[in-house]
Amino acid sequence: MSSLRHQRPVQNVLSAPYPSRFPQNYQKPSTNFLTRTNLIILFTLLIILGVLIPCIPVPEGFLMFNSNPNSKWRDYTLSDAAARVAKNNTLIVCAVSEAYLPFLNNWLISVARQKQHEKVLVIAEDYATLYKVNDRWPGHAILVPPALEAAAAHKFGSQGFFNFTARRPRHLLKILELGYNVMYNDVDMVWLADPFPYLQGEHDVYFMDDMAFVKPLNHSHSLPTPGKKGRPYICSCMIYMRPTNGAKLVMKKWIEELQDQPWSKAKKANDQPGFNWALMKTAGQVDLYLLPQAAFPTGGLYFRNKTWVKETKGMHVIIHNNYIVGFEKKIKRFRDYGLWLVDDHASESPLGTL
Repeated sequence: MSSLRHQRPVQNVLSAPYPSRFPQNYQKPSTNFLTRTNLIILFTLLIILGVLIPCIPVPEGFLMFNSNPNSKWRDYTLSDAAARVAKNNTLIVCAVSEAYLPFLNNWLISVARQKQHEKVLVIAEDYATLYKVNDRWPGHAILVPPALEAAAAHKFGSQGFFNFTARRPRHLLKILELGYNVMYNDVDMVWLADPFPYLQGEHDVYFMDDMAFVKPLNHSHSLPTPGKKGRPYICSCMIYMRPTNGAKLVMKKWIEELQDQPWSKAKKANDQPGFNWALMKTAGQVDLYLLPQAAFPTGGLYFRNKTWVKETKGMHVIIHNNYIVGFEKKIKRFRDYGLWLVDDHASESPLGTL
């Protein structure tokens, strides 16, 4: 009994819990952060981030993924594209900025009708063109940096137009150095027949005359004699070359001529005089071939001499819409002659309706 007398009473922990450390009227602090002050601070931070983040440059590849599906085409090289597109070791090349896309589509329809479109490689001069073409026709467009301003190359005779066309011989030289045959076309052209059967022999460089006077059907295929300006009048709009030393020499000389005769406000040059000087200065070292006028007429002849057109009916292969300046004027002329194909035949183009 004495031992039990000194034992502590046993507490029932369920019925008599430990007393609280806080007063009975104590209230826990609120965990609600959505107070008026906090909301104002949060809203202010969002505004600041929204302004600053777009201004912070983020290097390509910094993120774990790139949401732009077209980004892969930025690293698509000329050698990659040539290996993918070339058929029978041959490429058909054009250079295009975004403003010329309707003409590209029109030209492509005519090329597709001759079953030669799979050889086409579009050299895009701006990223909008690169992405649009490859989105609809994967692998058939490349951009050789730097990209030009899309609006700079529109006006014939402008510095932007010179910069646009002056890159041409460098592109073509690179293709020749890769070992490919290459045909270059301006896109204000239309194919009426397949030009390849006309590329007879094993010459280095083939080209068409830009003079509008009528030649005999059996005219010489040699480089024409110089005109009043001391050089021939060959068009740089349609060129075919084999990957020979002679063809490479002409392209290198063309590049030199463009460097020696740059654009200026006083002398609004374009690339064609440089091409003619290059042909004339290398003629003794290179095998040159002038294509038949009846098959490859300049626009100054085809669109202005109805008698000649009738006399040579059925002989025309590629028509060039030159000797006229301005997009709308070129389109109207094509429409007048039934050569603006995109109105009714866009489905025949690899690009579809643009």
